[in-house]
Amino acid sequence: MEVIRGRFAPSPTGEIHLGNVWTALLAWLQVRSAGGNMVLRVEDLDADRSRPAYIAGMMADMKWLGLDWDEGPDVGGHYAPYSQNERREMYQAALEKLTAAGLVYPCYCTRAELAASAPHAGEQERVYAGVCRQRQFAESRPAGRPPALRLAVPAGETSFTDLHAGAICQNISQEVGDFVIRRSDGIHAYQLAVVVDDAAMQITRVLRGHDLLSSTPRQLLLYHLLDWEAPVFTHVPLLVDEAGHRLSKRQQALSIAALRAQGIKAEDIIGYLAWKAGLIDTCQAVKASELIDGFALDKLPSGQVVIESALFCKY
Repeated sequence: MEVIRGRFAPSPTGEIHLGNVWTALLAWLQVRSAGGNMVLRVEDLDADRSRPAYIAGMMADMKWLGLDWDEGPDVGGHYAPYSQNERREMYQAALEKLTAAGLVYPCYCTRAELAASAPHAGEQERVYAGVCRQRQFAESRPAGRPPALRLAVPAGETSFTDLHAGAICQNISQEVGDFVIRRSDGIHAYQLAVVVDDAAMQITRVLRGHDLLSSTPRQLLLYHLLDWEAPVFTHVPLLVDEAGHRLSKRQQALSIAALRAQGIKAEDIIGYLAWKAGLIDTCQAVKASELIDGFALDKLPSGQVVIESALFCKY
């Protein structure tokens, strides 16, 4: 029988908030309801913004909410280390494998050049026009400017079936273009790092927010090019405020630390999110462990989930 392995992979760039806990809870329930193993991985490649205090606070908040893990930075495991900052050699090895296959090239385009030459592909994203793929580098390489490295995306479509969003198909070369797999500052890009990590840790289930759905075909392409088996993906609706804005770490009033400081109990938070997810019929205090037996993806709403200004249930 397949051993189900899932993960929660937060970035330690601020205190975790309701939106983070929403996906963490659903990912945890997906794994625990299948009798699987849960992995906690810290995505701290952004060294300038990551803070050890945020890592410690995040783990304390998760444990307080009743969301545990079988492997992670604090408990170790067979696939350690569980911090991206300690896994850079693995990303470089994958990059070198792609380079040896003739699939990587340097890109010297500035942000201004990218903005001027590329149409929008979606929110905060532009289609790369392939300028550096076509130019002669020996003649046009800017002096002193380190390049980013891009994947030369082959023509064709990438398709998969998401367990919540359904059938997804994307022509990456036309809708995204050649994408960055190592930034000009030498940091490996998220798209590459997350594939390397999930493959190395033998993750079989990835549940995350709908905002990452459009990046999944790129990751599946990397799995294919690296000859690795991909996990099964589930992209769930996002939590938004009453104005329709996605929850973020800038909304400090919705951080778990702030809610704890107000005297709100863990069972109130879990119960509220479970009610919003359609896992319980009425808004009531409940422990995360009490939701395991009744968890099913088909209970989840199809659209964005609005968080009201008057939070939590009144009993």
